Amino acid sequence: LFEETLKLTKAKLGPEHPNTLLSMHSLAAVYRQDGKLDLALPLFEETLKLRKAKLGPEHPHTLFTMNSLAAAYWSAKQLDKSIPLFEETLKRQEAKLGRDHPQTLLTAGNLGANYQDAGRLAEAIPLLEEAYRAATKYPELQFVGPRLLHAYAKAGKHDLALPLYEETLKLQKAKLGPEHPSTLLSVNNLAAAYHAAGKFDLALPLLEETLKLRKAKLGPEHPDTLRSMNN
Repeated sequence: LFEETLKLTKAKLGPEHPNTLLSMHSLAAVYRQDGKLDLALPLFEETLKLRKAKLGPEHPHTLFTMNSLAAAYWSAKQLDKSIPLFEETLKRQEAKLGRDHPQTLLTAGNLGANYQDAGRLAEAIPLLEEAYRAATKYPELQFVGPRLLHAYAKAGKHDLALPLYEETLKLQKAKLGPEHPSTLLSVNNLAAAYHAAGKFDLALPLLEETLKLRKAKLGPEHPDTLRSMNN
């Protein structure tokens, strides 16, 4: 349907009409979501080229396509292309939309995650922290929490990771209940963070609680239960 819409829009309105460009972006996004990066990337690139020419480099629609193309490069593990494009997008969004705009914050989180994947933790952590602070207001930033925790752990900043693990667990218990698999995973993660920080008196009760609940919830031979036993 997306492909047919694009074909008809091009024929009816022309290849550079805003509605045609919207159809191009939508189709590219669906290709990316479906893992068809060989189709998504050239279509995003063409859409960005046309939107820049038609709308200008700082139009919100142009910036949206820049962010989407950078994300597609990221999915394709082309960090040499995704990082510069995220950097450019963030700079333009900050000037056009402001630093507190959700699209700007999303780009900041994406760039932070890209820096993290490239091993550039000193640059990644401030951006991930900034995006994480806004995650309570903008659900699209929920991915930042686990990323930030991993970055803290990688950088050996257990003192910063612990409050984040504790807050995550508190929210999940309230939202999902104490026996939900995601809650139990967070209990296990917090225990692992206590262990890494040398706080064994706090780690052990949590590991014992996780094992008890996983045995009851998942059974004694479930992989997660066995991991809890090992921990």
